[in-house]
Amino acid sequence: MEIGVKIRELRLKNQLTQEELADRCDLTKGYISQLENDANSPSITTLKDILDCLGCSLTDFFADEREAVVFTEDDTFEKESDGCLVRWLVPSSLKNAMEPILVTLSPGKSNGTDLPHDGEEFGFVLSGSIELTLGKSSYTCKEGDSFYFRSDKSHSIVNRGDKKAKVLWISCPPNF
Repeated sequence: MEIGVKIRELRLKNQLTQEELADRCDLTKGYISQLENDANSPSITTLKDILDCLGCSLTDFFADEREAVVFTEDDTFEKESDGCLVRWLVPSSLKNAMEPILVTLSPGKSNGTDLPHDGEEFGFVLSGSIELTLGKSSYTCKEGDSFYFRSDKSHSIVNRGDKKAKVLWISCPPNF
């Protein structure tokens, strides 16, 4: 992390000169210049004083400002139970509006019945075929098919085929 760059950005955002910031913090203009050029490192106490003058907390200053956009396989985690492998594709998706998962079902296996709840569900069959049960109705979905429904009825999928089935499933709000 480039502390000096962030201090400079905050100082400029607050429309202060180096001298004005130095005066408010009981420091010298030269010291502020050294900090901003990463030629010197402040103590925690000095950094806190500077940030107080700039209207920023230590927590906010060190928070990663970049929102994660791209997730790799290393970011995912999996849970397998009785022939149903669920891979969460976005870490911490419970805090988001949607929860995308990849469900892989062995032949004859199900993801289990999900009870009615508020929200909506979307799925896309990447490979194989599945039977979607929604309340008292059942639908066959094969590779390339998608489904979408309100989740106000019990629902589940089962692999009725003879090879593994993979389904990209998105719940809104997160439910899995």
